[in-house]
Amino acid sequence: MAAGGAFARAKGVLLALMEQAYRRRERVALLSFAGARVELRLPPRKASAWNDDWIAPIGAGGGTPLGPAIAQAAQLLARDGGEGWLWLLTDGRSRDRPERPAEAAQLRVIDFEQGRVRLGRAQALAQAWGAEYLPAEAWARAGSAPQRVFPK
Repeated sequence: MAAGGAFARAKGVLLALMEQAYRRRERVALLSFAGARVELRLPPRKASAWNDDWIAPIGAGGGTPLGPAIAQAAQLLARDGGEGWLWLLTDGRSRDRPERPAEAAQLRVIDFEQGRVRLGRAQALAQAWGAEYLPAEAWARAGSAPQRVFPK
C-alpha cells in the first residue's frame, strides 16, 4: 500500500474512523501490520482525540502478514467481549486468506487496491467473510458514510 498514495488515503480514512469513534464515545483498538510485523498501536480503550502527529509514524510496505494480524484482532475482540467491529483497511496484496474472525460482530473491508491490474483479493475476502465491502474511492464519494455492498 506504500505506493501511489494509497497509504496516505488509508491514513485519512483511519483518522476519520477514529474521529467518528471519539464523537460516539466508542471503544477502539488499532493494529497495524507491514513487513513481517503486526503491531498493537493502540490497546482497547475508549476513543480519544486524534491528529496527524499521532498517525504519521505508522508505516507500510514489505509484505503483509494478514493472517497473523486477523488472528491478533480476533484475540483482542474476544478479550473485549466479542461484540466489536473489525475494520480492515487493505490493498488486498496479501496471499493470506484468513478465516472470518468469529469474535467480530461486524466486519468491514475498505479496499485501497489501485493500478491497471487489480487482483480483487480484498473484495473476495469481504465476500467470503460476509463483510461489508467498500472501495476506497466509494468511501471518498460517500463522504465517509459506509455502504453495504455484500449482504450479511
